[in-house]
Amino acid sequence: MKKTFLLIFLAGLFAGCNYEYKETYTYKINEPVLMSMSEFRSSVKVTKTQNKISNYGKICFYNGFLYISESEVGIHIINNTDPSQPRIVGFIELVGNADIAIRNDILYADAYIDLVWFDITDPESPVLQGRLESVFPESLPVFSNQFGYDYNMTEEGKKNNVVVGWRLKERTAETYNQRSWWGGDRWFFADGSSLSSNEGLKGSGSQSTGVNGSMSRFSIYSDYLYVVLNHQMCIFDLKTNQTPKKVNENTIWVGNVETIFSYKDKMFLGMPTGMAIYSVANPTEPKHCSTVWHILGCDPVVVDNDLAYVTIRSGDFCGQNVDQLMIIDVKDVYQPMTLVSYTMKNPKGLGIDNNALFLCDDGLKVFKIGNPQTLIANQIAHHQGMDGFDLIPYGNVLMMIADNGLYQYDYTDINNMKLLSVIPISKE
Repeated sequence: MKKTFLLIFLAGLFAGCNYEYKETYTYKINEPVLMSMSEFRSSVKVTKTQNKISNYGKICFYNGFLYISESEVGIHIINNTDPSQPRIVGFIELVGNADIAIRNDILYADAYIDLVWFDITDPESPVLQGRLESVFPESLPVFSNQFGYDYNMTEEGKKNNVVVGWRLKERTAETYNQRSWWGGDRWFFADGSSLSSNEGLKGSGSQSTGVNGSMSRFSIYSDYLYVVLNHQMCIFDLKTNQTPKKVNENTIWVGNVETIFSYKDKMFLGMPTGMAIYSVANPTEPKHCSTVWHILGCDPVVVDNDLAYVTIRSGDFCGQNVDQLMIIDVKDVYQPMTLVSYTMKNPKGLGIDNNALFLCDDGLKVFKIGNPQTLIANQIAHHQGMDGFDLIPYGNVLMMIADNGLYQYDYTDINNMKLLSVIPISKE
């Protein structure tokens, strides 16, 4: 009888009492590295120093010179009038640069939140011409890890500064106002607050417009520069080279776009979830035509003869573990049709010239294009020993930036490509 009474008493005690519960969490998060606006905007320098290339990035070719953006650092200038003996002849120190485009001897580049432009009439001595401030207000440096960032600290810092990097920090936090109760056979806890998860954020002749690689977020059509960044498309009127003007006051939402490619009067946008097509028949008012959805993955796109070639790759920030080359019929841009998909190793940039497809995948692969259904059977070459990132085929010279250098090939005879030169990338 006494034992029964004791059990009833203890059960009533636990059922009637609530206990404060506190739990400690340890997590990692990126905190912003800040630079004052004045320091940031006065940091542009142009030198003839032959800086070593220490990382690959976006590429643009214009009138015998190749421009390589080293992500967030600046732009290397290479005299490529003789591709067998390319020479690094200068460097534009430009904090926050990722993309470039060239038109009529003017080089346009992003610098985090700003758009800047240089006169490259003398390619070896670019002259800073101007800057549009805060036209990319949501721009942030890329992450080198899978963790999220401190949003409040970042937004507060952006009020008077520019975020120029990230510092990974380990933090300890506690949950508060948590109560516990006895449920008969176990303890139950109800959170009064929670911690959000840390997710990673994911040649020859004269040109008037530069040729960009397929990884670019900049594209020029007619007299306009199109920039896709942070789910938006920005349009700049370039009719007056001295002062580009942003023409779209209303935000054009285009989704999480990674690359943009101009073909006829259409823009083809590569996204982690698909390829979107926009008409720029009216250059200042792009109209969405259609979207081809595909499995999650990073994807640049190029278009030739009404066929879009899209690479989908896996990776730390690209989504699922799928690597493919897709070929899509875009003759009717309102009803594009996927024709075929091929399994690849880890495809990245690509380009087309002289009826050949050049593809960065397990080095460099070259295919004769024709019938999409027989593309793989028509592989011409496979050059290995590098991890290709992006490329430009132009004037029978292939310029490919890879993890370990800039490779150039002569493809005058597509069946017998010849390596012309390599400028190594120094990781020191």
